[in-house]
Amino acid sequence: MSAPTPAATQARKGARLRALHQRAGIFVIPNPWDAGSARLLAGLGFEALATTSAGHAFSLGRPDAEGQVSREETLANARAIVDATELPVSADLEGGFGDTPAHCAETILLAAQCGLVGGSIEDATGRPADPIHPFELAVERVAAAVQAAQSLPFPFTLTARAENLLHGRNDLADTIRRLQAYAEAGADVLFAPGLRSAEDIRAVVQAVAPKPVNVVMGLSGATPTLPELAALGVRRVSLGSSLARAALGELMRAAREVRDQGRFDFAQQALPFAELNTIFRR
Repeated sequence: MSAPTPAATQARKGARLRALHQRAGIFVIPNPWDAGSARLLAGLGFEALATTSAGHAFSLGRPDAEGQVSREETLANARAIVDATELPVSADLEGGFGDTPAHCAETILLAAQCGLVGGSIEDATGRPADPIHPFELAVERVAAAVQAAQSLPFPFTLTARAENLLHGRNDLADTIRRLQAYAEAGADVLFAPGLRSAEDIRAVVQAVAPKPVNVVMGLSGATPTLPELAALGVRRVSLGSSLARAALGELMRAAREVRDQGRFDFAQQALPFAELNTIFRR
């Protein structure tokens, strides 16, 4: 039997990602930042992966959300993660790498060329003085991304993000209004990073039902458990940059132990060389 073509493989992955959102219950889509972290997460049995713009930026020694990572670099990172496992991958495509609806549509088509079967478009501008796109333009941008995604010959799951809460705009009513408009424009998944309380999460889930809602966990402060999120009606949970930050945090703690104490106890908690070699040899 001949090997499946790249197009057939992408279609299969696209259908798998879509099915995860359509089945009953909740699932976790963790966020690797490179091929190695993708392989580790896949080996733990997760069913899909999502990239992280912050984790990628930090791995390059750059800040996130300041326009210092190009679309080309973002897509190259996504391609490395796609190629690392057999899992479907969705990408953090930030604001589409441009203000116009055409930029968003073009970014979706380029993402598909990298083997991605999902991606997110956010309504943040990347400009601190004017952080959120006006409502009408934000909806047009999502609609253009939806049109591009639906033009593809395989299911591409588009997530639309309302970024108010990450930029000091604690306006839940406007956040819900935006998510409802994005759902009406055809987005497959809705996402408002920064939701904290059970009441706010439930309000968003109910406002856009039956469209699935993604909630990001691993931010600071108290967080509900996976069963508690499921009870609120959340369909998908992502981890954003939290795994990358956890890894970098361990590196800093280990390095400070060496620098400040002259000790090397950190190595007792490190994954053994042989175990990692075995994982990456598969």
